[in-house]
Amino acid sequence: MTDESSSAPLVLDAWQCIGCGRIEGPQLCIGVCQDRKVQFVYAAEHARLVERLAEAERQRAALEGVVRRLALTRPREGAWEQSYRTLQAEARRALAAPVAAVAGRGNAPVGGDEPGTQAEPRPRRP
Repeated sequence: MTDESSSAPLVLDAWQCIGCGRIEGPQLCIGVCQDRKVQFVYAAEHARLVERLAEAERQRAALEGVVRRLALTRPREGAWEQSYRTLQAEARRALAAPVAAVAGRGNAPVGGDEPGTQAEPRPRRP
């Protein structure tokens, strides 16, 4: 669910049962309520994924630059090896830069790695 004036997700404060995982939010009831199955994502998981997406976009842009240079550059006669080595060094820098920025968190599973979160929610009993 998103706010119509923005592309940012709408964040709701809610209560979660520490036993069964049931989630409830404050809302005035007008007496015609029905329960429907919905999906939620923890705000911390969403923020972590947004950061990972931004990092992937930075890496894609850096690698796109290398690919463009490779595709559009024609070395001078006799300078093929020097051009290749220069592109190789540029590619290594593009690959290494994002890895250094997220060292230790890039391969972490989403969910279940912070206190108070679960990797798989427990099913609600009828």
